[in-house]
Amino acid sequence: MGTHLSRRFPLSSLFLVLAASAFASGCHGGNSPEASTSHTATGEATRGEADERPAAEGEPADESAVLAAEKAPAHAAAPSSEPPLPSSSPSLEGLAGKRYKAKAKAKGVVRKPRPDHDRDGAARDERRAEPQGTSEGLLTAGTWDDNVNFDFFSDYRDKMFAGQRPGLLPITAGEHVRAQRAAQSRPKHTLDISLVIDTTGSMGDEISYLQREFMSLSRTISERYPRAEQRWSLVAYRDQHDTYVVRSFDFGSDAGDFREKLNQLSASGGGDFPEAPELGLQEAAELEWRGGSGTARLVFWVADAPHHAENAGAMATAIRRAQDRQLHIYPVASSGVDELTELTRRSAAQLTGGRYLFLTDDSGVGGAHKEPSMPCYFVTKLNDAILRMVDVELSGSYREPTARETIRRGGNPQNRVCELSRGRQVRAF
Repeated sequence: MGTHLSRRFPLSSLFLVLAASAFASGCHGGNSPEASTSHTATGEATRGEADERPAAEGEPADESAVLAAEKAPAHAAAPSSEPPLPSSSPSLEGLAGKRYKAKAKAKGVVRKPRPDHDRDGAARDERRAEPQGTSEGLLTAGTWDDNVNFDFFSDYRDKMFAGQRPGLLPITAGEHVRAQRAAQSRPKHTLDISLVIDTTGSMGDEISYLQREFMSLSRTISERYPRAEQRWSLVAYRDQHDTYVVRSFDFGSDAGDFREKLNQLSASGGGDFPEAPELGLQEAAELEWRGGSGTARLVFWVADAPHHAENAGAMATAIRRAQDRQLHIYPVASSGVDELTELTRRSAAQLTGGRYLFLTDDSGVGGAHKEPSMPCYFVTKLNDAILRMVDVELSGSYREPTARETIRRGGNPQNRVCELSRGRQVRAF
């Protein structure tokens, strides 16, 4: 065995390698990255030369030393600034792959690319991997009020219905008109908030964000409205055939207890594009909300996918039930929404007296976000947008984001107003 090993690696060369290694360790402090890299490079060069020389004869073979040298790694990689992709990840090619790599590097998470879905909401083949964490306050959002801009909403809805897209809600134009006439803002003194969250595999960024931000949101509300007696509830939903379809935790006033429940959520399942939001909203509508005109009842519905087309009727029923219970729905449209998803969320907000929130690409986090159909808006951090909606509900008065909160303006609103073609105007929210 000694003769065989010495032919593969002459011991005279090995001794030179070991001596160089000991010297390098003494000079560089033993385990420093520089020492490790220098040692490995020297060893590779020496082995390359040894392979080209004939074996020396008559040299004693220290088999343990030779075996240790052969088991040493051939290359010690320098620390990488990017996390490794899972072995099951598909090849990243073209522009989409470049965008993915840039976002993954900036965020420091392992992610899968998310292919676009078609205009009819065809299935997405890949779902985003669950993130390692999202920096506090990092997600960004715009806001829009379709009751303030009802003519603009009506035109948008009519255009969508003219296309006869599958899955459109069976809600009449007359219902929207009646809801717009009934919309009004009055001060409230108590606050009930339900988070309704799509927890399928594509929602890792948003779930991580809410888990990080919740206590800060709750504390800020307490500081601004110490007598609001805020209560929180939670509804998580996925889709049929997942590990669960709907899970809920009813209202409570203990913020720490709510955070523990929120922290139990993770993103998984789904698989196709549509999910079961109608069941999530239906569950939220049946929770133990406080009654009376003095309570603000808000549903922040965080999701990125529509209902299944065959469940459009159930989706409309769930929205009407929320309307009957005087719940104000505030959808938070996440990355990957399509036209049907946007119309459904905006319809829910308009019918119930809420507002439409939509994530933007300003943060650089997550998949690409849909270009807003609204021509006039302010972009802030999502936590600031949520707090501003709470301010509006409790005070009964509109509040424009401050200069500190504003990241950018869409449509260049002046005193909230954006001028459109043909003399039309819309108002930012």
